[in-house]
Parts: sequence; structure tokens; C-alpha cells
Amino acid sequence: MSELIRALERYFELESLGAKWRTEILAGFTTYVTMAYIAFVNPSILSEAGMPFTAVVAATCLSASVGSILMGALARYPIALAPGMGLNAYFTYSVVQGMGVPWTVALGAVFLSGVAFLLLTAIGVRRLIVSAIPHELYAAVAVGIGLFIALIGFRNSGIIQPSPTTTVTLGNLRDPNTLLALFGLLLIAALMARGVRTAMLIGILTTSLVGAALGLVRMAPRVYQWREISATAFRLDIAGALQIGLIEIVFVFLFVDLFDNVGTLVAVGKKAGLFDRAHQIPRVNRILFADATATVVGSLAGTSTVVSYIESAAGVVAGGRTGVTAILVGLLFAVTMFIAPVLGAIPAAATAPALIIVGSLMLAHAAEIEWTRPVVSIPAFLTITTIPLTFSIANGLAFGFTSYTLLKILKGEYREVNWLVYLLTALFVARFAWLGKG
Repeated sequence: MSELIRALERYFELESLGAKWRTEILAGFTTYVTMAYIAFVNPSILSEAGMPFTAVVAATCLSASVGSILMGALARYPIALAPGMGLNAYFTYSVVQGMGVPWTVALGAVFLSGVAFLLLTAIGVRRLIVSAIPHELYAAVAVGIGLFIALIGFRNSGIIQPSPTTTVTLGNLRDPNTLLALFGLLLIAALMARGVRTAMLIGILTTSLVGAALGLVRMAPRVYQWREISATAFRLDIAGALQIGLIEIVFVFLFVDLFDNVGTLVAVGKKAGLFDRAHQIPRVNRILFADATATVVGSLAGTSTVVSYIESAAGVVAGGRTGVTAILVGLLFAVTMFIAPVLGAIPAAATAPALIIVGSLMLAHAAEIEWTRPVVSIPAFLTITTIPLTFSIANGLAFGFTSYTLLKILKGEYREVNWLVYLLTALFVARFAWLGKG
């Protein structure tokens, strides 16, 4: 046994990183409790696409488990993975509800984006794309997605509602369910202000219990059986996703996942001191491979795109430095797979506040944009505003890239634009032309 422990210590480089088993385990628990809310929030969002709630719970936990364990064992980093916020909203509200695409076809698009990720990682194109695209643009995408998520939370909570004259207006704040959502919002915000790392999870569960006690929520605990995942597992329609009109969906899943992961790697890498002297992250291709593989597994099980989670930073702050942290998170999600569905569906009044809070946290990326430079600030602004206002991440990307490239050309700085950016812009222009014909 001692030989095995020493071998593991050498493999995970515990001594050179100044890590200890006890600290790594504590960090794993810390990361898990800060992101466990996804086991409830992701199924709540995807169920609005017509997907069975309990099946998505299982798929969510399974993909998070596989992705985190793979990240820890292969890449050896304290970064946990799970279905991403923003991409699940795009899946449900833009693709399924907005475009009328069946959720089986949308899962097929997620699968294709995951396979494309694997191929792009294998040939090194992902690194090329990251270096080619201006940092301000993917910071703007993160902010725009944050506003998009918050808008969904405000709508689901009843805080805002549609208006024929002003598009949106204030909802009925005397409605009991809206009041319950406001209670949840205040509770999560207060807990976060006090530095409670489990604020999101405590807020969701407490709001649900308060709603049940007041008769506003019908909790339906029941026995959960593993075979219920069959309602979504292997139900993806890959052939349907290969249709010409749906390639755009695959591209958006691919693009947003790319920058979501890059942003997380940079943020967590800086906190954990993972960068080498050349300011590069060692074994970065293994990180990208783990992410892409988890997305493929998730699509086969029945959930949207899997990404690296910024909540991993909480575990790093707690002392996590190695893959042991991520492996423990994966094991805990494997246990959650059988426990979470027993609690019954979590109401919108409990998950909507979490969406609003997550959206607010993503606005921190706005500080990375040079607002005094119109050539980058205007494209960033168009990206940020068109994502929530058109209810489409794809539209935000299209406006941002097209305006950035055109402004660079008009300013005479066309030589500074990478050829890959020109290629992406041409694809977006073609998309606008195609939509115009529709």
C-alpha cells in the first residue's frame, strides 16, 4: 500500500507542488460544494426543452464525474468540469424554443462539437484559434452570456414580464412565487457577501424548503432508479444536426465552449501558479482533451456542453494544486447522481435567483475590455448587448466579429487582423446574408 501511495505522490507531483493529501481532499470538497448547484439548475433549464428532469440529473452528474476524473487523472490539474451555464441556456432557449429544433437534434449538435473539439485539439488548431482572436471579444462574450443568463433568471422568477408597449416591464412583486424568488436572491447574495462558499447550493435548497413549507412548492421525493437515464441516453440525432441550416448551432457550441474553457484555465491557472516561465500551461492539450471527451460523453448521456468550471478556483484557494482535487470532485458527483433526483424537482423560484447571481458574477469580465478604444469597445458593446436583446449567443458573436473586422479595416489596421478572424467574419457575413433570404 505504501508503494502505491508513493507512486501516486510522484505521479501527481505532490512534493514539488507543496501539496498534501489532506489539503487536496479538503480542496476537492470545497470545489464540489461550490458547484453542486449545477445538479439542480442544469436539469431545470434543459427540462424546459422537453427533456425529462431526472434523466438530465443523471446525465449532468455522469458527465461532471467523467470529465472531472479525466481532468484529474490525465491532465493532473485541480480543475472540475460540468455542463456549462450559458450553453445550457443557449441549448434550451435559443436552439430548441427559439429555432424549434428538437432536443434530440440539439444533442446531436453538442456531440458533433465535442468530436470537432477532439480533432481540433489533436492537430493543434485550438491553440491557434485562441491566439488569433482578440481577448476583448471573448471577454465580451462572457459578459453577454452573463446578461443572457440573468435575463432568463429575472423572467423565470417573475421579477420581469413581457410588455406589448415596452418589450419588458416589472412583474407582479406581490405574487407569492416572485416573493419567494426575491427571498432566494437576497439569501444567496447575503451568504456570498459573508464569504460562504456553499452560498448557491444553500440558497437553492433553503428556498425550495421555504416554498414547500408555505405550500408554494410541491416537493415530490421518490425512489430513483438508474435506468431512468435511458430517457435521454443515446437519444441524440446526429444526422439531423448535420443539416446545412444547423451547422451554425454546432459552431456556436464549439466557439463558446472554447473561450469558456480558456477563460477558466487562465483564471484558475493564475491562482494555482500553474503557468511555467514561458507563461504557458504545461499539458494544456490534455486539459482540452478531457473537456472535449466529457462533452461527447455528456451528449451521449443527455446533457448540453461540458466545460471547465471557474468554481474550481475555490478549491485552489483552499490549497488544491493537483489532479487529486478534481478526481474527488468527480467521485462526489458520481454519488450525487443517485441522491439528487430523490429530492424531487427544484422549483423555478429557487433556481432563478441562482441564474441571476451567476449572471452578475460573469460581468466581472467587463473589466478586461479597453473601453477607451472604440475599435475594441464598440464591437464588445455590440456583442454584450445583442446576446440578451436578441436572445441569441450566435447573433452576439456575429455582430461582434463583423464590427471588429470592419472597424480594423476602416482604421487602416487590417494587417493586425489574423487571417482566422477574417475567415470567421466571412462566415458570419454569410450567415447574415442567409438569414436575410429567410
